[in-house]
Amino acid sequence: MTPETRTGRLRAPFLRAALACAATALPASAEPPALGLPIDCTFGETCYIQQYVDRDPGPGQRDVGCNGLANDGHKGTDFGIPTLADMAAGVPVIAAAPGVVRGVRDGMPDIDTTDPAAPNVSGRECGNGVAIDHGDGWETQYCHMRNGSLAVKQGQQVARGEVLGLVGMSGEATFPHVHFSVREGNAVIDPFNPDMTRDCGAADDGLWLAAPPYRDGGLLAAGILDRVPSYEEVKAGLPLQALPEGAPAALVVWGYAYAGLEGDVVEIVLDAPDDAPPRSHSEALPRWQPFFYRAWGIRAPEGGFAPGAYRGEVVHRRGENVLDRREIRFELPAP
Repeated sequence: MTPETRTGRLRAPFLRAALACAATALPASAEPPALGLPIDCTFGETCYIQQYVDRDPGPGQRDVGCNGLANDGHKGTDFGIPTLADMAAGVPVIAAAPGVVRGVRDGMPDIDTTDPAAPNVSGRECGNGVAIDHGDGWETQYCHMRNGSLAVKQGQQVARGEVLGLVGMSGEATFPHVHFSVREGNAVIDPFNPDMTRDCGAADDGLWLAAPPYRDGGLLAAGILDRVPSYEEVKAGLPLQALPEGAPAALVVWGYAYAGLEGDVVEIVLDAPDDAPPRSHSEALPRWQPFFYRAWGIRAPEGGFAPGAYRGEVVHRRGENVLDRREIRFELPAP
């Protein structure tokens, strides 16, 4: 019971015109800003990093963790939120450091660029966004914000943590996130390690006040349902416990994950309140996938499922390492 998955290329080039970067080289003494997160969330729970800055100057890609979680030429850090329901609820994009708003853009729709109905975004790949001047040639930029959500204007002074707008999916985007760029003059800077002469490797907290932990894959959500959900339902945002009232015809555990490599293993476990050992199913990914999900379960036996406490679990493994695991506990009442 394995639904289809889908891949997509994820890029977020810079705004042009009003949000173009400065072309003047900076003096060596220029101090970089100390950065907070550009998104108001609980990292690892309600947000995650889907891509890092590409540190490989040539073809190919290499992120700060010495892995490939960065498209070739990716110039920022993509802070994602799990589902479209989270985007609709509203997740604030916030200023990572104090500064002056250099430019803004709003009014572009939130739509997956692979959708045939998506508009041409050439020259506006950043979508709705904000650029902030932090002085001494340092600038941050925030892309793909939600249509109509921008809360600042050009020339406005902002404090660290001030709300700029909401996470969206405008411009060249295929999932809800904020693409966060740091620049010194016209040079792209990786906030995890500003020494761009190194091909990879973090530098303590880098430019962050407290660097979010590096993760090169993991789970976004896991839940229980009485059927195999569609991928569209999972991306939209299913309740984690969505069993109908009464006796379910099946128990299906599903997991939604990101940054899967070929050979990664997804294990799904279902533990019932009977004398049988936990039932499980494992499957290896056939290829690299930026997002994927798996679902597996069992049909109700004759007479229905036994009442009591159940446990579902989804585990994402890479070799001998467990990248992430999510647990779902639920109870079935007596008939």
